[in-house]
Amino acid sequence: MKMMDLFKVSAVSSALILAGCGGDINLSSEVDNSVGDTIINNPEPTNPTNPTDDLAGTPNTTLSAEVSAVLGTEVYVQTISSAITENTTLVASTEGTPVFYAIDGALEVGEGSTTSESRQGAPAQQQNANADGSPITLTIEPGAVVFGNSGSDYVVVHRGAKIMAEGTAQDPIIFTSLQDVKGEETTAGQWGGLVILGNAPSNKCPTDGSECALQVEGVEEGAVFGGTDWEDDSGILKYVVVKYAGYEIAPDNELNGVTFGGVGSGTQVEYIQVHANADDGVEFFGGAVDVKHLVLTGNKDDSVDWDNGYRGRLQHVFIQHDVNAGEANRAIEADNDGSTPDKEPQSNPTIANMTIMGNNFDTADKDSEGIYLREGTAGKFYNVVITGPEEMGECLEFEGGETSSVTVDNATSGKIVFENSVLACSNGENFKDSKAADDSVLLDLEAWFLAEESNSISTSVQIDNNGVPDANSPLIGAGQDPAAIDGWFDTADYVGAFDGSDDWRDGWAFGFGGGVVTAEAPIEGCPTGTTAITAVAGQSACEISGTLTADVTLTANNIYALNGPVFVGEDKANSATLTIDAGVTIFGRSGGDYLVVSRDSKIEANGTSANPITFTSNQDVTGEETGSGQWGGMVLLGNAPSNKCPTDGSDCALQVEGVEEGAVFGGTDWNDNSGTLRYVVVKHAGFEIAPDNELNGITFGGVGAATTVEYIQVHENADDGVEFFGGAVNAKYVVLTANKDDSVDWDNGYRGNMQYVLVKHADNDGEANRAIEADNDGSTPDKDPQSNPTIANMTIIGNGFDTADKDSEGIYLREGTRAQLHNFVVTGAAGMGECFELEAGLTVDQAVSTDTVITNSVFACDENFKNTADSSDADFNLGNWVLNAMMNNSTQENIADVLSGIYTTDATEAYDFGASTFFDNASHIGAVTADNDWTAGWTVGLE
Repeated sequence: MKMMDLFKVSAVSSALILAGCGGDINLSSEVDNSVGDTIINNPEPTNPTNPTDDLAGTPNTTLSAEVSAVLGTEVYVQTISSAITENTTLVASTEGTPVFYAIDGALEVGEGSTTSESRQGAPAQQQNANADGSPITLTIEPGAVVFGNSGSDYVVVHRGAKIMAEGTAQDPIIFTSLQDVKGEETTAGQWGGLVILGNAPSNKCPTDGSECALQVEGVEEGAVFGGTDWEDDSGILKYVVVKYAGYEIAPDNELNGVTFGGVGSGTQVEYIQVHANADDGVEFFGGAVDVKHLVLTGNKDDSVDWDNGYRGRLQHVFIQHDVNAGEANRAIEADNDGSTPDKEPQSNPTIANMTIMGNNFDTADKDSEGIYLREGTAGKFYNVVITGPEEMGECLEFEGGETSSVTVDNATSGKIVFENSVLACSNGENFKDSKAADDSVLLDLEAWFLAEESNSISTSVQIDNNGVPDANSPLIGAGQDPAAIDGWFDTADYVGAFDGSDDWRDGWAFGFGGGVVTAEAPIEGCPTGTTAITAVAGQSACEISGTLTADVTLTANNIYALNGPVFVGEDKANSATLTIDAGVTIFGRSGGDYLVVSRDSKIEANGTSANPITFTSNQDVTGEETGSGQWGGMVLLGNAPSNKCPTDGSDCALQVEGVEEGAVFGGTDWNDNSGTLRYVVVKHAGFEIAPDNELNGITFGGVGAATTVEYIQVHENADDGVEFFGGAVNAKYVVLTANKDDSVDWDNGYRGNMQYVLVKHADNDGEANRAIEADNDGSTPDKDPQSNPTIANMTIIGNGFDTADKDSEGIYLREGTRAQLHNFVVTGAAGMGECFELEAGLTVDQAVSTDTVITNSVFACDENFKNTADSSDADFNLGNWVLNAMMNNSTQENIADVLSGIYTTDATEAYDFGASTFFDNASHIGAVTADNDWTAGWTVGLE
């Protein structure tokens, strides 16, 4: 029904009304209208039915008009202000018109009491019943919207009553604020929240046999809970979204998004979300209610809180602190009882498949943290992953005590269990030890956690910004099946909330395609920090230029052009973070277009295998002919050491090659963090700034080990694929294809690690040089810090390119570099140059002394080894050194003997790294196998 329809009056009706009022209307006609003796009996007039007559509450015409104007369609708003003492249904629409419900004050389902008996004297279990004994029930239809007008508006379902709020994935039920409904600015604490009260036990209940009636926090007197029925049934919450609640009733006393007070396991709770609550997302006071598919996003205090004997089960839980670094505290804050920590019934929930993503909120009072178990709680945790940025607080902590701790005792006695769980916090504080009053350690938490062999610490769990793991994430397949522990749980073999293919939030949760009341503002134009330009190849296009001195996010709805040198932050000043969404394409229109991430700034480029981030040329975007050198490239600059840094104690500021003056790097922090490159493809770069001076595809200048680099490709670059000037950045899953100079180049003290590196020189014998060209220092080969990276599982496929200046070759170590090389496959087409060479002098000496090694590798080239010698090493034979039996190396005739395409077929046993935190103990040598093709779906040039 449209509003204009309410005001339509027919012309005939109008004329009749006017005639009846004695107006000067002449309806004369020469037509004989007589009807003789005929008598016409007209029916008695009837009043039209008001479509809101049968709706719960009373019509609010003012809000109806306001909300209808915002939504652009007619909406009826009903105000509900009295207690619900009989079965009531909130319909989502009537005669096709949506119906919203405005709460005025406390919307009480049933009645509360100050004792265990109601005002009518009925026992707690029988109060709030209909005449037939059935519970008073509030039913809410799928798609209904319920909102609070003010902070004092909330919903409370009393003991004995029920709420049946059963939405669907297509039509979730939404509880929200007036501001959200009216399209105004939203924030936490704009209304109260949802409170469910039941008859399940709490360890705060009396122990003298008297009835239990515990006042719940945050609401009016008489809202009580507790009893003896663990299986009490308060109804259903399914596909329910609660937003912007948590009004501060008094200082530091806010309502939770959803409060469960003594709620029993007979209650069904699944697919619920609490977003942007001023206090906790959900809190469980005793009881045993179970929850599946729980989303907690942007809540300002704890996301999950339990107390006083809670014994429920949780599975498929996603917790994400505010993505804009807003206020947050703990993902889980868990208690039993503060005064009597071992009090029974003891809190002891079971949790499976939880993902926790913290943020960098940090104040003197609180900060973003992971899980804190305290006050004697027990608990069992399976398939949990905790991660967050380096500014996040501790990720796992158990409470200490004066001289001992019941929580610690629970851990050592098996009452607290973590299995198949992963901590991946980049803050250096995965664990905070439990300590006594004298600061002595009661429990070495890291040692306790890792004593369970199924647990692990990771530097990269490969999840996207929404918590979904990539297909190659180590979380996939690393879990245990919780259904084998308890049949209530769903079967799952992965760690975290998601299996990588089914995002169960899609379509109903806010921020994931659902949960919206007022229409989402359409994304128009370009993100702040960029400017709109003419569309490119039919896509909305934005331009990035100059120096970014504030954080910028490149969203996936646009394509982005670099205009000249683009700097993220100034050098160690006005620092910024450039965040790039999965699937984004950034392109350069000329050779002078390139990206530089300055010291103390960051790039957060988190692509996925399905939606990699692409840096490329204008020609590639517009479908023209592509080639190397069509734009500049990418440069990351950090504060890690280089042996070119001054030795007199002065600050290090080394100009990086190929870019404008002032792009400097170097320092003293080996663990510096320049951000993340994950699933990033760089194509057609390497513009020649001057003769023989081209940009690399990706230049790493003094980049530290805390930077994450994995699943990257450089394709068809005019100069080197990647070059490392000092630093210690690690890289995993690297593809370097058709690059015209060296594929991997390092210099001046580089000490990082690399694993799974695939180098493939251009097809059709196109221009190429060395797969690895490695240096320490040309003038002082033994200069410290000395280059000494460790590289494992590398496949090098050369071609037949050969000119007077350069040809396709394998590995060349020179200028005093050391290297630890394992699990290599080095091969190529007929006519390829030498596959392994060491420069005479110190580089050879270090091989002889085993400071440089290559093990568990195979060579299949026309010229496997190129011997070099000087006066000190006249008898050195590279082939003999490589094929020393102790190093488990071998040779084969040709490429067909060791590879099938890019896949390793050679059966050489792989090197064992033991308990390395970076290196996998691979089951194969080389980079890729047919049964684990991590290059599939996101790379180019490997057909």
